[in-house]
Amino acid sequence: MENRALGAISIKQMKNLLLMRHGKSSWELNVNDEDRALLQRGINDSKRIGQELETQELNIDFAFSSPANRALHTAMICLRQIRFPLNKFQVVPELYDFSGNYVLDFVKKLPNDLNTVLLFGHNHAFTHITNSLGHQHIENVPTAGFVQLQFAIQSWESLSKGTTIRTIFPKLLKK
Repeated sequence: MENRALGAISIKQMKNLLLMRHGKSSWELNVNDEDRALLQRGINDSKRIGQELETQELNIDFAFSSPANRALHTAMICLRQIRFPLNKFQVVPELYDFSGNYVLDFVKKLPNDLNTVLLFGHNHAFTHITNSLGHQHIENVPTAGFVQLQFAIQSWESLSKGTTIRTIFPKLLKK
């Protein structure tokens, strides 16, 4: 009986940060960076990752996206695949970040009742965060790449080194 109670406590102390980089985007059109669209490959890879995430038991509490077109489009494709309720989704300007500093500040201010959050955003921010907070070095989170980091904490504010639980990259899913 005592062990079961301890197990329940440790589960509540886990926070999961799910990062998904936007799909492959186009540089062909003469538009602002924020307005760049996904290429067909980016659309396909985002859908493929979403289909794979649908098979995982992630129990996502909330999802957030950068306002950039390519990140938002990736989010919509992926979230549709996992049948995620859009009333638990929000666009956040701080996620339009390439260094990772604004993303980390955002995560540290998340409400503590959210245990698993999914962010859609950009590199180099996501590779930097993955390598700074995860235990496994990843050279580069590719476009439409997904990383799950887990932390034995109760408060997002105390975010520190955690464990890289899984990576899902489109190249590894292609048949």
